[in-house]
Amino acid sequence: MFVARTMARRGLLNPGHPGRIVRQFAALGRWGFGLAGELRQAAARSPGRVAVIDDRGPTTYGELLARSSRLAAALPFGPGDRVGLLRRNSASMIETLMAITQLGADPVLMNTGLSGPQLAAVIDDQQLNGLIHDDEFAPLLAAAPPACVFLGEADVERRAGRASGRRPRLRPPVRAGRTIVLTSGTTGTPKGARRPTPGGFSPLCSIIDRIPLRAGMRMLIAAPLFHTWGFAALQIAIALRATVVLRRRFEPADALDTVVRENCAALVGVPVMVQQFMEQPARELPLRVVAVSGSALPGGLATRFMDRYGDVLYNLYGSTEASWASIATPADMRAAPSTAGRPPHGTVVRVLDDDGKPVPAGTPGRLFVGNEMLFEGYTNASSGDVRDGLLATGDLGHLDEAGRVFIDGRADDMIVSGGENVFPSEVENLLADLPQVREVAVIGVPDEKYGQRLAAYVVARDGAALDEDAVRDHVRAHRARFCVPRDVVFLGALPRNATGKVLTRELPRP
Repeated sequence: MFVARTMARRGLLNPGHPGRIVRQFAALGRWGFGLAGELRQAAARSPGRVAVIDDRGPTTYGELLARSSRLAAALPFGPGDRVGLLRRNSASMIETLMAITQLGADPVLMNTGLSGPQLAAVIDDQQLNGLIHDDEFAPLLAAAPPACVFLGEADVERRAGRASGRRPRLRPPVRAGRTIVLTSGTTGTPKGARRPTPGGFSPLCSIIDRIPLRAGMRMLIAAPLFHTWGFAALQIAIALRATVVLRRRFEPADALDTVVRENCAALVGVPVMVQQFMEQPARELPLRVVAVSGSALPGGLATRFMDRYGDVLYNLYGSTEASWASIATPADMRAAPSTAGRPPHGTVVRVLDDDGKPVPAGTPGRLFVGNEMLFEGYTNASSGDVRDGLLATGDLGHLDEAGRVFIDGRADDMIVSGGENVFPSEVENLLADLPQVREVAVIGVPDEKYGQRLAAYVVARDGAALDEDAVRDHVRAHRARFCVPRDVVFLGALPRNATGKVLTRELPRP
């Protein structure tokens, strides 16, 4: 009943042409609920609806299926092959992703922020059979393993051109492909995590029940499509037969202009984008949903954003491995600004101690999550920490009496300073609320006397009067003595990867 009610509320059960509806569900029955099946159901039901708008203009669902199918017929890959995809947000990127999926090959979504040596390491670690890339990344491939087949933009267009004409009749592959998403790699080499294929409508409904995305909506996906959240947004959009609006690169002013120009009702991004939107002049926007995920969303930022643009902000807490754990609605963040929300339908979140036993509400512990979209393990054959079917997120947190989830910090980020447990994220959120601070990161560093201590890296707003003593005094006034950072380093910008996460390994050590 939950699935049917949710689909009806979000417009997925609206009346349509009987023949198209039959073909829609036949496509899902034959191809499944992966990208290939979802694209076919969307093209069967709404072939003339615009699927993607990017720099080259609109592409309908019928055209998207035809182009991706022709490309699939021309690619030199098959079931079980691993094919890297190093492309920026564009219709071409989606066409290539769909083509690889239709072949039963495993698309490996590559971070566009990788350096040449990192890219070579990932190609080797993931044992790629091929890499399809935008031309701008060609210079990075000089050190890549020679056994990999490299296809640039011209190669892809040439192959697709040879297969032009009527759309080839592809059959479902004997082996369904598995999308591989790379972990963020903020502290080391990214790992490949195998994403499962949905077994029905339930995973979609778990998300759109809490985040009010509707069938046929216009959605600007500003998050990179190679990111877990960007990829998930693409899956949701195609299932909803929505119109996806894409820009190759994110610029806050351009994104807001695009929202207005294309009349987007939804925007999908990462939290740092919300921060950058707040640095732009306020304006009228047609947005009804702004859905973010990928890193912590400071409570003060959430409140300021909603005060300016209305209660349209939704924050999904999850990971590449766990998919989602909780979703914070505007009402959740109004009631408890720092919350990560509540587990959606079909999801279980438990807070366990070091012995694996549940802890009372309000008591910090390790966060474990269970849902039907937990990852299927890393490509290096390792797996996450699982207890009674629940996967560790790697975070420490707690639940309140109302069942809301709160993140206290990464388990491997917590430090012990002079015998006291200290969460850097607690101090980071405190400093982020200072009006003089544009962005901030707090980490633990070694200390000869106390074992570890905190170091704060601060980016001040232009013209702001802020010095080291003011930063320490603010923390001292609101937190215990051992939370005060001894080291305060002012930077022009924090080092971030392409998804907005701070690269802590690149922060200069005091």
